[in-house]
Amino acid sequence: MSGGGSSLFSGFRVLGLYSNHVPHALRYHQKHREFYLVTSVGKCFHTYNVNRLGIVAVSNSLPDDISCLAADRMLVFAAAGREISAFAKNKEVVMCYHGHKQEVHLLLPLGDQLISSDIGGDVIVWDFPGGEVYLRLQFDPASFNVSAMMHPSTYLNKVLLGSSQGALQLWNIKTSKLLFTFPGWSAGVTVLQQSPAVDVVGIGLASGRIIIHNIRLDKTLMSFTQDWGPISSLAFRTDGPPIMASGSPQGHIAFWDLERRQLVTQQRHAHSTTIAAATFLHGEPLLVTNGADNAIKVWIFDQEGGGARLLRSRQGHSAPPTTICHHGNDGKNILSAGQDGTLQSFSTVHERFNKNLGHGSVSKKKEQNNKKRKGSSSLYEELRLSAITTFSSATARQSDWDSVVACHRGRLAATTWNYQRCTMGVHHLQPPNTPRSAVATAVSITSCGNFAVIGSSCGRVDVYNLQSGLHRGCYGDKEKAHDGTVRGVATDALNQLTLTAGSDWLLKFWRFKSRKQEEQLKLNVAPASMLLHRDSGMLALALDDFTLLVVDIETRRVVRKFSGHHGNINDMTFSPDGRWLVTVAMDCTIRTWDLPSGCLVDCFLVAMAPVGVSLSPTGDFLATAHVGSLGVYLWTNKSLCGLVGLRPLPADYQPAGETLPGVTAEQSEQEVTSEEVDDEYKSAEQLGAELVTLSLLPESRWKSLLHLDLIKRRNKPIVPPAAPPAAPFYLPTVPGLTPRFTLPMTTEQEGQSKVLDWGVLAQRSEVGCALEESLQSGCFDRPIRLLKDCGPAVLSVEFTNLTSQGGGASSLLLAFIKMIEHMLASGRNFDLAHAYLGLFLKLNLHSLSEDPAAMDALVRLSSRLEAGWAELQTSFNQSLCLLTYTKSAVL
Repeated sequence: MSGGGSSLFSGFRVLGLYSNHVPHALRYHQKHREFYLVTSVGKCFHTYNVNRLGIVAVSNSLPDDISCLAADRMLVFAAAGREISAFAKNKEVVMCYHGHKQEVHLLLPLGDQLISSDIGGDVIVWDFPGGEVYLRLQFDPASFNVSAMMHPSTYLNKVLLGSSQGALQLWNIKTSKLLFTFPGWSAGVTVLQQSPAVDVVGIGLASGRIIIHNIRLDKTLMSFTQDWGPISSLAFRTDGPPIMASGSPQGHIAFWDLERRQLVTQQRHAHSTTIAAATFLHGEPLLVTNGADNAIKVWIFDQEGGGARLLRSRQGHSAPPTTICHHGNDGKNILSAGQDGTLQSFSTVHERFNKNLGHGSVSKKKEQNNKKRKGSSSLYEELRLSAITTFSSATARQSDWDSVVACHRGRLAATTWNYQRCTMGVHHLQPPNTPRSAVATAVSITSCGNFAVIGSSCGRVDVYNLQSGLHRGCYGDKEKAHDGTVRGVATDALNQLTLTAGSDWLLKFWRFKSRKQEEQLKLNVAPASMLLHRDSGMLALALDDFTLLVVDIETRRVVRKFSGHHGNINDMTFSPDGRWLVTVAMDCTIRTWDLPSGCLVDCFLVAMAPVGVSLSPTGDFLATAHVGSLGVYLWTNKSLCGLVGLRPLPADYQPAGETLPGVTAEQSEQEVTSEEVDDEYKSAEQLGAELVTLSLLPESRWKSLLHLDLIKRRNKPIVPPAAPPAAPFYLPTVPGLTPRFTLPMTTEQEGQSKVLDWGVLAQRSEVGCALEESLQSGCFDRPIRLLKDCGPAVLSVEFTNLTSQGGGASSLLLAFIKMIEHMLASGRNFDLAHAYLGLFLKLNLHSLSEDPAAMDALVRLSSRLEAGWAELQTSFNQSLCLLTYTKSAVL
């Protein structure tokens, strides 16, 4: 039976991904007056503002991993394989360029053109507004393999190309002519960088030399030599001091004074891997660097002697994490230990709350002294501890002393860490009289936060006091709790019971204080790991035969047994209520077991095998870590947001794959960093047929329509009106205060009536003409739009003129009623429809009663009004009832 993905969890986001080996791109936004940094993280790129290093945009994913990045004032260009994509607003692909036959490794925007180079020797110049090939240059990689590319400042349509053979060529891309060839310096060119001076270019070589060369005179001005291998990046300060920065593959940065032609200072271990790119912000003493160690750093030059210090950074694991666990009861922080040896805390709220507890060291004093003396890299590496294999944390006494205890690969002594100070602790917990080959394998901190229980490969289980770091005893008669390796240790919520599991197939129960064995449980297979849910007293054991056992520590019996994994079970986690057990294994599945029913209720596949899992204490997020991935992935628990129908899955269930979640931009950060006018979101005119939409006009435009006569009485002038000037001589008038025109003489052919109809003299208004047209077409948008622009007084005049006495016609009355019916049927302008209808009936009720067609239309309109209001009344009553119940509920 095949599955349809996870019914319990859905991908949300990934934490801890910031950069890789691809050099970053820096752009300046003139409208925001801010610098933005673009870094690659695989198949997509992230955009950060340099001021806060907050992520503002995440691009759409490309089919392959990004190999190079470039940016101009409007677009971001990313090359993935043989395809180049142009992104607008740092998100959407607006143009694709196809033409390369091999992987693209260099990009250079130049005006309205884009220059790209692949590893096969093709250099293509694109007109990127249209995506057309403007020029194609073919180089032989054996004689001139393009390794660097730049545009010399003030050199119109000129591009300088560097090769891995050492030679440089200056080309005019408009005329497709080779202007000059520089023979080079007997080493491959790795970096080309424009200096603040015109005609002067910085050239980084694979031999470690840096050449400052005048390309107009073909003269070398100065040269430097870096002892750390090839030059990986070059950058020049533009805010005053003539300083040049050079990066190395070892992660060091050297700063050179171009006036005195000497080394000013150096920043060792700026990154743990190669400096992918280093860029000075224009006119500011800030240097932005990124590397393959998954770190972005901003350095500021405010130290004496021209040195730099770290101003702000975003850093994740430089090697995949191996163990993760939520820290605290709020579920907002995730502790993660990686193969790089660091212990980090990632916040699910915002990246500014992330913490890096650093890398473990044999001796903190020796490490600090070595840094001050700027010792060798080999000694620096010898002082660092190996990667953390397992750890345990507690928040009960974290403000008083160290709250995290970790075991390291191949090391017997366990280390302590202080979460609040974000540093390694002062204690190394090592049991006495232990063989040198022994290794710490399991650790658990008691719920009170005072003690740590540590198991080792020689079978010892020792207890330490975290405040003093002193050894408080060990379990077993001969200082040995098991005959084999201790695979897991745990303590209950009241510090009454200690549980240990070993490779000797035994699960043992000990008294915590007396350290005496009470009982042991013989297992059929050796356990691989162990996890205790303290609130419920359920103990989960992962066995070497890929099965799971759940033991009740009160009755000390096996209550559940699960099988279904087809690989080593790497990690387990309980739900906060102890109802679910979530397990991850090397078979790339994440399975959720329901303990009350004893069934598998959810299972799904992921692309990379998960090695760590942790469900938050609040139950809202599931965190996973995977083989070969540097991030921590979050999955939302859909059962907290709505009803989820969980059913037992059959034994032959074939799980479906789920895509790993990606990074999302923070809602609090500004998202758009393009200088183009942003497209504002336009709300729909109507959300649903059962809902109504108001006009959003001011209340004075419609609320006072039924009170116009009262308003007129209040606004009646106090001073009597003056006599108007005489009418024109050609219009005969009747004497009196109020001007009245003399009726024209009628003839017998015109009839005997002497009452003049005003419709003969009156002109049809624009609203009346629009109503007549709408009655024929059935579209009443234009008259509604015209009425919205009218004030209350003008509306009164317009509605009066709809009758035959006011110059209108019977068809206009019918058209107006049809218009109101159309407004009510569409649900839009609900307030205006009722206000207009009320004023219309008040002014024209006598004329309407004499028109049979209008009366029939009014009867139909009345039934629609009653039905519509009944639906609204029901919704109002339900909402009011629910609100009243909520207010009166006693919590």
